[in-house]
Amino acid sequence: MTTDRVRRLSTIVTSAILPLAVLTAGMIGLGFLVTHALVNSWPFTTEDNMVRAFVATRTPTMDRVSDLVSLIAYTVGLSTVLIFVGCAMRIFYHRWRENLFLSAALLAQAVVFKTTASIVARARPPVPKLDVFPPMQSFPSGHTAAAVALYGGIAVILAMHVQTRMQKVVWWAVLLIVPVAVAISRVYRGMHYPSDVIASFLVGVGCLWILKRAILTPARSGWVSTS
Repeated sequence: MTTDRVRRLSTIVTSAILPLAVLTAGMIGLGFLVTHALVNSWPFTTEDNMVRAFVATRTPTMDRVSDLVSLIAYTVGLSTVLIFVGCAMRIFYHRWRENLFLSAALLAQAVVFKTTASIVARARPPVPKLDVFPPMQSFPSGHTAAAVALYGGIAVILAMHVQTRMQKVVWWAVLLIVPVAVAISRVYRGMHYPSDVIASFLVGVGCLWILKRAILTPARSGWVSTS
């Protein structure tokens, strides 16, 4: 690795660490509000009933569909999409910057999610669950945050490379269907409250915003060319 590349990576890391630390602290603070200060306030007092309403709609077919949707945000699904999209972007854009952005976004959201979930102890909804995960790590949803980071990251990149506003809107609309579907599936499967998956959108979007500025903005990232 050349000295110039080391300098570029160093610039990216230093410009992203503090904002990501602030995002993590903010999510932990939000988690404590949800689980303590606001636990007896609306709309959090209605969340048990919301989840039970989802569970009441379960059918064998929908169980299988929700499982397939959730699998999109498992490690294997995320890795497959990342590799395929990364190769395509390398071919079309002739550079690695987009790959670095997507990989960094996935890594960042995982760190924020795991740190938050390990500190904010929130029990999962008191309903029959269709998956097996640690019982006290409901806040936030790692699957949803990962889906936002990856598919939202793809939307960010594609929107940067199209010319019209309509094209940007189309890409965002199409690609955000995936994290929304993942969020609904996680509540349907009894693994998370609605507030958990909403908080996960904050994690994913926050990581994308921070890393877009650090990696995809040339003046901040140190990249002054497209190579």
